[in-house]
Parts: sequence; structure tokens; C-alpha cells
Amino acid sequence: MAELNIIQALNETLHQEFEREKKLLTFGEDAGYFGGVFRVTEGLQKAFGEERCFNTPLSEQGIIGFAIGVAQKGLIPIAEIQFADYIFPAYDQIVNELAKMRYRTANQYSSHVIIRTPYGGGIHGGHYHSQSPEAQFLHTPGLNVVFVSGPYDAKGLLTTAIESNDPVLFFEPKRLYRALKQEVPSERYTIPFGKAELARVGKDITLIGWGAEHHENMKAANELYNEKNIEVEVLNLRTLNPLDIDSIVASVIKTGRVVVSHEAPLTAGFGAELSALIHENCFIYLKAPCKRCCGWDTPFPHTLEKEYLPGSDRIKQALIETLEF
Repeated sequence: MAELNIIQALNETLHQEFEREKKLLTFGEDAGYFGGVFRVTEGLQKAFGEERCFNTPLSEQGIIGFAIGVAQKGLIPIAEIQFADYIFPAYDQIVNELAKMRYRTANQYSSHVIIRTPYGGGIHGGHYHSQSPEAQFLHTPGLNVVFVSGPYDAKGLLTTAIESNDPVLFFEPKRLYRALKQEVPSERYTIPFGKAELARVGKDITLIGWGAEHHENMKAANELYNEKNIEVEVLNLRTLNPLDIDSIVASVIKTGRVVVSHEAPLTAGFGAELSALIHENCFIYLKAPCKRCCGWDTPFPHTLEKEYLPGSDRIKQALIETLEF
């Protein structure tokens, strides 16, 4: 057991898994000797050679196309997209090739590709280095969509992604890369996909989030308890596909009220899908409509980052409004 940040937890996992599984390789822009722009792959090339950890041209479409190709040969590629904002040139490869490979080949060809990418705001990166594009990919069947919220999750979820035989979009919160430390077991462990973390037990209202936003949710929940003795139940989804609908339904039936929070814009964000699922499955138990607390429907603003991101104050207000409905 050691206290690690997310970068260290991911790096440790990659080293351990590369030692265990010889079919693994990783690549991306500056992902080789340099170790990636955030140093997640640091030391891998030195430890395992240039054939298993190497740089690519600045072509996201090429990176993912190459990953799909080597997966057909039985290897397990971990492709790094430097920022989630730059994943869109590879959209066709991900949505029309990777997600459908097993289906359209009657399970003859592998689609075991892991795509790691840092997402979200919090580092004053402006509109090219701050977006949360999960909703665009959740509309496509066949993709596992994973969100890291801390070092413990980072190691367990990445290990599960490597064990899986499915394509995985692995979103990492760059604002928390070095800002958060947790105790992480040194031994190998997995965290199952499709199982949310019940991070805080409460009886008054349910608060749902994922990734970096989970910590704003926890802050809001703890502050409301200290200020008003309101008991907020907090769910950290961990994976958006597969989705742990059972845990969501159980919590909402218990509390009767729910707020969903995410960084991405409000309109057509994943919060809208969650709201629909909650109303379909829990309608007769609801004491108030599901409320969403999200990013605004604007490009990500460089100078107004704090106002754009749904912080704990805005989340608390959403919780209070739902409780007072």
C-alpha cells in the first residue's frame, strides 16, 4: 500500500501489466521516451523497449486506426490521445470501425482497444483542452466508457480495461492528475465495470456524478450536512457504459429526490439520459423532478472557467431547490 496520485497509479499499473501481459503495447504523441505530455507512460519505453512503447505522428485518426489493426493480430493496444478535445479526428475510426468490429465480423475479429485520454477543465486550458465529450460516444453501442475519479479507481479500472475483451474509452481527469492522493494497494486488483461506488450514504436526496465532478459532489454533500443537517447520498458512477442502473434506482427510490452533475454542457449531456431513465424507473417514488447541474451551453471559456464548471456552491443550490420543490 502506498499513497499515490493518479499519474503514479496509472504508471504503476502500466508497468505491472506490461510485465504480466506480453501482448500489451502503448503509443501516442510523445508517449515513448518522453512519457506523454502528463508523464503517464514515463519509463515504459526504457523498461520494455521501443516495440512496446513508442511515439506516433500527430494524427489521432492514424493512432486509433493503427490500434484497431494491431488488435486484429491478437495484441492489446493502449492508445493515448493527448487531450480528449482532439479525439474527434478519430471519431469515424472509433464509432464506425472499433465499436462495430465484433458485430460486423460475427465475433471473428478483436476489438480489444483501450483509448486513454485526459478530459475536462480545471487547468485553464481554454476550449481546446477542457472539454468533456462523453455524450458523443455514449450514443454508440459497443463502447465501454470509463471515468476515473481518483488514484484507487485509476489502477483498478485500468486493470479491468486490460482484462476486458471490449473497446474501452478511458477518461482521466487532468485537473486531478497530481492534485489528489489516495492509498493504493501495491498488488494487482480490479474494479468491475457497471458497478457504481456508493461514496456517501444519505436519506434525503441522491446526488450522481462521475470523474472529477464526483469530488465537487462530495464537497457539496458534506457542506450541506454541516450547515443544514441534510443527508445527501452520493453515487460515483465510475462507468457510464455499462451503467449501474440498479444502484441508481435503489438510491432514488430510497430518497425520492435526485440531482445529476457533470462538466459537459447541459443540453443532450448524459445527465439528460440519466434523468429519462430515472423518470422511467422511479416515477411513482419521486417527490420532485430530477434536476441537472452541468456546464453551460457555451464553448468552454478560458477566463470564466470557475463560472462554467459546476462547483460545490452551484451543486448545493441545485440540491436545495430540489429539496424545496
